[in-house]
Amino acid sequence: MSLVSLVKIPSVASKPFEQAITQALQQINFKFDKTARKVVIKPNLCYYWDHTTGQTTTPQFVSELIDLIREQSSPEVEIAIIESDASAMRCKYAFRMLGYEKLAKEKNVQLINLTEQESASVDVALDGNVYTFQVPKIISEADLKINVAHIKYTVDPVKLTCAMKNIFGCNPVQKKFKYHPHLGEVIVALNKAMPFNLHLIDNNIAAGVQPRKMGLVMASQDPVALDSAAAKIAWLNPNKIPYLRLAENEGVGKRAYVAVGEPLEAFRALYPKPTLKMQTKRRVKRTLVAVGLGERMGLE
Repeated sequence: MSLVSLVKIPSVASKPFEQAITQALQQINFKFDKTARKVVIKPNLCYYWDHTTGQTTTPQFVSELIDLIREQSSPEVEIAIIESDASAMRCKYAFRMLGYEKLAKEKNVQLINLTEQESASVDVALDGNVYTFQVPKIISEADLKINVAHIKYTVDPVKLTCAMKNIFGCNPVQKKFKYHPHLGEVIVALNKAMPFNLHLIDNNIAAGVQPRKMGLVMASQDPVALDSAAAKIAWLNPNKIPYLRLAENEGVGKRAYVAVGEPLEAFRALYPKPTLKMQTKRRVKRTLVAVGLGERMGLE
């Protein structure tokens, strides 16, 4: 079984995220490779929502992660923050509006729009089918690939967007809504095409009708195990999320995990339970996605 760590972000610290990330990595026995020279970080920048909504990755989390990488590997390591255009979102605006343009200047890192990068075609066999994707060269050539996700509800049948779903944003195709009829299968196939070395969760704030402070950092090298634990926190049954079962069958990871650190139940108690209003919204989103409008309206 894979290790999944859960850490409470300290309320009083000069670098609270770095402290929490360091502890989370220690608990899963992860160490940065000192020979790594090229690092990519994939935050969750799904739309123009500020991180205070609980919908996108906190810039300060990524900033302190960058400091930690340089401290524990090499000050000379090349770091790039990566994201791709979507039907309802353009990287150049998201980077600017969400604080990443400022972050990149302060930390001397690159901001990369994967949609504009050189890529190579890759075929992925999955459950008797073959999917073809463009894999950006900057990802395939990176020595260390770090996925920084967020726990959120999404439309059926996927139900959960977290570590594995965040890799969906590494697909450089802009009009991603074309994949929605087979979204679960595509998520798994993309994780096979672009495996990441480390998966982190920034859930300082939980998304909901009213965003709620959680102060949670999670870490694992197994995205399936991490998503399984995240599903439980979000009041979901991981065994009823088809893409997690498919991912395990395809060798992406395992649903069984060992949770280390703070008790999972403590964070589950903080996570907003699905309300009737939220369930209705999910049904509306499901309908919009079915007709190809969900991503265009910034719902995915």
